[in-house]
Amino acid sequence: MNPWIILILAILLEVSGTICLKLSVGMTRPLPIFGVIVFYLGTFTLMSFSLKTLDMGTVYAIWSGVGTALIATIGILFFGESFAWIKMAGLALVITGVILLRVSSNGG
Repeated sequence: MNPWIILILAILLEVSGTICLKLSVGMTRPLPIFGVIVFYLGTFTLMSFSLKTLDMGTVYAIWSGVGTALIATIGILFFGESFAWIKMAGLALVITGVILLRVSSNGG
């Protein structure tokens, strides 16, 4: 399977695990706790598969950067977290950094 698709799936599982962390209310609700465990085991398993062929720095930067951007967006849209232009600027910088790391891994 394509390592980039595996990485995308790992990101989606990580985002799901983080949402479950929020829903667990300080690890006091059993179903979200179960989700945290399952989703994070899945994300690290898939990330390890993508590391077979992709550069470690690139994988981690994309995994953490895209995950951060998605979680911040989900927090604003679904959990009523604050929207501030400075937050958006920070996310733009994270995404820019991920793009630059991706480009540099191609020898660019």
